[in-house]
Amino acid sequence: MKIGIIGTGNVGATLARKLAACGHQVKIANSRGPQSIQHLASEIGAKAVTKEEVVSDVDVVIISIPFANYPDLKQTLSKAPEKTVVIDTSNYYPARDGAIKEVDDGKPESVWVSEQIGRPVIKAWNAALAATLADKGGPAESSTRIALPVAGGNIYAERIAQDLVEDTGFIALAAGTLEDSWRQQPGTPAYCTELTLPKLRLALLLADKARAPQNRDALIAKFMASDSQLTHEQIVALNRAMTA
Repeated sequence: MKIGIIGTGNVGATLARKLAACGHQVKIANSRGPQSIQHLASEIGAKAVTKEEVVSDVDVVIISIPFANYPDLKQTLSKAPEKTVVIDTSNYYPARDGAIKEVDDGKPESVWVSEQIGRPVIKAWNAALAATLADKGGPAESSTRIALPVAGGNIYAERIAQDLVEDTGFIALAAGTLEDSWRQQPGTPAYCTELTLPKLRLALLLADKARAPQNRDALIAKFMASDSQLTHEQIVALNRAMTA
């Protein structure tokens, strides 16, 4: 499959590495231009291109950039073929992104993203830490394989996203429509808690829309107040404890 990835931070670079290793044709782009990511592209077997080139002649575009920057991509994505599947991996953090009233008032993050870029999106890979994506994938037959939610409104596009999630080493769980995707946003029991499939199903059901932003902000405050850098395991444990 031909895949374009916009954003080469921890998540975007990890997805590019894993998908290229599975045999997909991967192009990567960022805001600084192809020369800034040429070394990464060569290392993982991808092609470094401009943002305009990354959406050309691809089956899928994966976007992994800061949440507040999505409106900047509307013109770029307008040039992508209509059939191209667009996957949103982002999460909203007001302290980083600035307050966005519509999202603060309850609009699901990926619904807002879709409106900003003028394209329907599938929400995937957002509910895992970068280290989880890099190191915690497992074989399909493993009973302890971590499951990740995938939400969207188009069966064809959602199926493609699910297949790609599986390629990166995780079980893909259909998590409803894009309107339902708030259930996998920060502060919910499904977010960055490394759950197996049965537990993820339950976590999505137990999500509380009113509590989620409060949990999100409380977790950030907890992380910031820590005297030492928390380990990956400690972060996952805190997410589980404070969103249960």
